[in-house]
Amino acid sequence: MRISFFSAHPYDEASFQAANHYQYELIFFNDTPLNPATASMAAGSDAICAFVNDHLDYECLNRLKNKGVKWIALRCAGFNNVDLAAARALNMPVVSVPTYTPEAVAEHTLALILTLNRQTHRAFNRVRENNFSLNGLLGFNLHGRTVGLIGTGQIGLASARILKGFGCHLLGYDPCPHHEFLELGGQYVDLSTVYQNSDIISLHCPLTPENYHMINVDALTQMKDGVMLINTSRGALIDTTAVIAALKSRKLGYLGLDVYEQEAQLFFHDLSEEIITDDEFQRLLTFPNVLITGHQGFFTQEALKDIAQTTLENLFRLSQDLPCDNELTHLLGEP
Repeated sequence: MRISFFSAHPYDEASFQAANHYQYELIFFNDTPLNPATASMAAGSDAICAFVNDHLDYECLNRLKNKGVKWIALRCAGFNNVDLAAARALNMPVVSVPTYTPEAVAEHTLALILTLNRQTHRAFNRVRENNFSLNGLLGFNLHGRTVGLIGTGQIGLASARILKGFGCHLLGYDPCPHHEFLELGGQYVDLSTVYQNSDIISLHCPLTPENYHMINVDALTQMKDGVMLINTSRGALIDTTAVIAALKSRKLGYLGLDVYEQEAQLFFHDLSEEIITDDEFQRLLTFPNVLITGHQGFFTQEALKDIAQTTLENLFRLSQDLPCDNELTHLLGEP
């Protein structure tokens, strides 16, 4: 099998080559996104491997099909960037990696919470300048605080386990409740209750048409003054304009983002010599109580290994006409 990788980086090549005991031919298009304009680069490939910011609409999928591509493999859990109905109509199975060391993203979530709370990033810079003043670095105990988790899948549960260890009270919202969350002492409530009672709110859900901009003016109005909001899921869960207004009014006390709605033109690239024209992103960077990382929550040795192994196993099963639990077209229901 020949597989073309888009939006690839050296770490992708290293992890997939290490996992390639199938002896597939792997072609890496470094730093090249997949979209209708680049789809022709996959000519001669049996499969393509795409990432979170690649754009697989009907036009792109149709061009891939015409170039001989049979299978679409996502090396991520999210799939909102793929037109699944078009893929099924074109008879192009789509597979993903629904779970990959969920502790990776959960631990990054806690890193954002702890850094924002205790302001270790600011303290680090102060000490390097021989400034040992503690003014402006006051934090709060996580122990006894209420954390609202929106989404209690594998990553949400991994986050809940860590937060439980800190002594936090856990509230959860999920259309599909999980018994382990209850066993941890968590309580399932409606969204309004999460908003109204949480000191920290952390998003751990996929992006769907139903929850697009779920964190909007109405949601923010219901939250406690000074609440901390963390998003390590998908950027479009948050209405950036509404969040900026909440930061300016001090309704929102802390904001930690590992994802951003318009990240496709920013994240995973070195833009240190460029002028960033996204005014909302630039505005976010001006707040001292905002911490942004470039979609690195997944980025651990263990997660990269899991992603590579699962992706190649998915494609092996498709190529052998074997059942594959990670195929996504079943989400559309019966044709």
